[in-house]
Amino acid sequence: MPRPRRFYDVIRIGPVQVASYYDGHGHTKHTATCTAPGCSFSTDKHDRAGAELAAKTHRCQP
Repeated sequence: MPRPRRFYDVIRIGPVQVASYYDGHGHTKHTATCTAPGCSFSTDKHDRAGAELAAKTHRCQP
């Protein structure tokens, strides 16, 4: 059973949360996830700037 992800450096840009975490191989990954009801937007990026850009340009499509 995989370990649960522990997110750090969490920020919120509109309805989107951006956070960093370590994957199972010791690499840092960054994710952007929309918290609006009915929106299933989520993306993983290799750099923090990419995740923040995805959060800033996201438009909900419920």
